[in-house]
Parts: sequence; structure tokens; C-alpha cells
Amino acid sequence: MDPITLGFYATVCACLSAVAPGFPGLMARLVIGALVGIAAAALLPLLRATMGY
Repeated sequence: MDPITLGFYATVCACLSAVAPGFPGLMARLVIGALVGIAAAALLPLLRATMGY
């Protein structure tokens, strides 16, 4: 895994873990985590293209 991908997903996971305890219930955390993961995977190619990588 290249450093940009690793750093991007580390940032996304860190932000999600910071706010996750505020979500009520396991199912809500799972759904929100899945949605954030899908959004992050969809956004990374756009960010890479914008940065010129």
C-alpha cells in the first residue's frame, strides 16, 4: 500500500473512531462505518487525481 492511501485511510479511521462512541447502538455504528468506508473509497481516486498522483 502506498503512503498516500495509507495516510488517507488512517485519517478517515481516526476521525470515525473519535466520533463513534457518540453513536447509539452497535447497528448504527456498523451502518455509519460502512457508509464512511464506501464514501472514502469513492473519494480517494478523486483526491489523488486532484493532487496529481
